[in-house]
Amino acid sequence: MKILLLGANGQVGFELARSLAPLGELVCATRPGTLPGGVPCLSTDIASAASLAATLDATMADVIVNAAAYTAVDRAEDEPDSAHRANAQALAEIGAHAASHSALVVHYSTDYVFDGAGSRPYRENDATAPLGVYGHSKLAGENALRESGCAHLVLRTAWVYAARGHNFLRTMLRLAREREELRIVGDQRGAPTPARLIAAATATTLARLLARRAGERDKRLGTYHLCAAGQCTWFDFAGTIFARARAANLIERVPKLVPVTTAEYPTPARRPAYSVLDCSKIRDAFGLHLPTWQQGLDAVIGELSG
Repeated sequence: MKILLLGANGQVGFELARSLAPLGELVCATRPGTLPGGVPCLSTDIASAASLAATLDATMADVIVNAAAYTAVDRAEDEPDSAHRANAQALAEIGAHAASHSALVVHYSTDYVFDGAGSRPYRENDATAPLGVYGHSKLAGENALRESGCAHLVLRTAWVYAARGHNFLRTMLRLAREREELRIVGDQRGAPTPARLIAAATATTLARLLARRAGERDKRLGTYHLCAAGQCTWFDFAGTIFARARAANLIERVPKLVPVTTAEYPTPARRPAYSVLDCSKIRDAFGLHLPTWQQGLDAVIGELSG
């Protein structure tokens, strides 16, 4: 089995490159044509239809895992065409290729397809209502993949972070060394989810899906939510990061934390106030154990301190 991994140098892509390798012949692709550490791989820019088509035709993969995306949530408000190209049009092209070559597509989406006005964890069949350009582009990508008729898994996740890359955890650790006081949003709620958890769960899900007969496999295709268990606010997450990081000697002191409202911390793009996703469907369908967000954080702190 040949697996094409698009976006292999991102937070989730980096972890997928490790977790998917045992499943078959893995072909990695990144925009610069190199993996972390300078290892060469395919050069593929999903913002270019020609570049994407060339990679899809050259690899003829059995499984296409798309971890590439336009993820600059605020900048997307000023660059809607770029966001739509990478997050929606590229998915239509991937889906069309997969449908005509009987390939399976695994794609990652986001909590931003919801408006965050809910009060219980969002289920896969709840009504979508994106608040901004990024969410609209990701939802359009989901729909393009579905409309292509290809076999697919859409995995929605949220609040992703890792030991590398640009994310909330790494920003908090940097600011802890620079400032004595931090103002953190305390009225947005979600489930911080490590990239390594997403990658491991993807590999397990894919392996168990492909082990089934075609008819049984088809019943398990579709859209799933995939996040760590539990929930917290950004303020809660920051406090726990600092407590764990101080215990691991990653920082010398814990800054004072002050909770603020979303209104007090305006951004170009509106964020969902409630981003908790119900992951019972993927747990039941594939027998996954999803650790709590605190356990996930401990693992990443351990990686950083190890």
